[in-house]
Parts: sequence; C-alpha cells; structure tokens
Amino acid sequence: MNALKLAQKLCLVREYLLPLGCAVCGHALLDTDEAWTGLCRRCAGRFRLEQGRRCAVCGQPLISELKICMSCRKAEERSYDGMTLLYPYAGMAQRLLAAYKFGKHRVLARFFSEKMLAAASGSTGGGVPYGEAGTAWVPVPPRAGKIKEAGWDQVELIAGTLERFHKTPVLRCLTRMASKTQKKLGKTERVTNLKGRITCVKKPPEQAILFDDVFTTGSTMNVCAEVLKTAGTKKVYGLCLFYD
Repeated sequence: MNALKLAQKLCLVREYLLPLGCAVCGHALLDTDEAWTGLCRRCAGRFRLEQGRRCAVCGQPLISELKICMSCRKAEERSYDGMTLLYPYAGMAQRLLAAYKFGKHRVLARFFSEKMLAAASGSTGGGVPYGEAGTAWVPVPPRAGKIKEAGWDQVELIAGTLERFHKTPVLRCLTRMASKTQKKLGKTERVTNLKGRITCVKKPPEQAILFDDVFTTGSTMNVCAEVLKTAGTKKVYGLCLFYD
C-alpha cells in the first residue's frame, strides 16, 4: 500500500473516532473519499468547474462583453498573463471557505488542491501551463507574522498538500513584509498597500502558476506577478479558488 492510500484509510479511521462531518452540511462522511476531502459526495458534486466565456484578463465570467470585462477595461494593465478563477464566492462557497479557515476542517486543503490541479490541467479560462518544463506553483505569501501567530496559513497548507500528495513543484520564492490586511481595505487602498511590500527571496521559476484562495480586485495577484517578472519570471498565470 502506497503512502497516499494509507493516509486516506487513516482519514476514514479518524473520521470514525473523531467525526467532523461534511464541512458544508454536517452529514456524516461515510467512505474514504469523503473523509479524505472533508465533504460528502452531494456537497462535493456541487462544486463543478464553470464553463462559458471568461474575461481574457481577470478570468471572471463575461455577461455581454466579447473578450474583456468592463472592470478590466477601466483598470491599469495587469502584470499576470492569464487568470483562472474557479468558483463565485457566495452561498455554499462562503460556508466552505469559512469551515476551512476558521473551523476545524483543514482536510479541505486536499479538496482544494485537487480542484486547482483539475482547473490547471484543463487550462480553464487562463491558459495555465500545467506540466510544462520550468513551471512551478508559487503561493501568494501570507502577511508577515501570520504563521507565527496563527500556527498555519490556508494557502501554505494547500501548497504543502500539492507537494506531498500530488508531487507538484512548489516554489516559495515570495515573502511579504508588514502591511495592512487587504480584505479590510477599499479598492484604491488595495492597489497601494502592497507596493514595495512583497519581495522575491529566491530564484523564481521560468513560468509561474501563482495561486491564492480568493480573488477580489486582483491587486495582490498583480503585485506578486510584477515582483516575479522583475526577478526574471517570463510568464505568470494566476489561479484562485474563489472570486468575489
């Protein structure tokens, strides 16, 4: 039995002894797959990758526009070369992320990593160069001191899951200096808050899949992509679980 299969079976044993239940509906997790991802089959099945036309810049669904949404037409030029966004941040998605970040359902990192890999391999929306030589996954860095204070970071846990269970090349080459929390700022403040606050501390990959949990205005992704390109990365493709 390989390490992954053993880890999955141990998850089912843990769920039997110390049940968490489905992160969304609370239903009992009855088999190995459910225990592994932290979701019952019914709730997991609701998270399907969206199809349809997407903005060529930010990756959000288009309503009536042809190639670029109205927000991106008015915004400054982006530093990233493509963006893939998986799910709208509303309703069940909000409950899911809250259970992961603020509850006890950290096993959801496995569900999230699988969905991100599926989106990347299918090049949904942003032309992500999955599996190409010289490409590494780069996590958006947490704010300074967060891991020390909280003991973990939601994006870093996904990064570790990608490495450990999917053998995905992850390069933690970005670091973030002290700054205000982005979610508490308005659109204009978000643009300036991280300027000069993110640096590249290692040789970056030739191509990067820059990933985060939530895409709101794109300011964080844009600053990270700009830093990577200044350090030598040729192409940066963004990938986010949710968009607000």
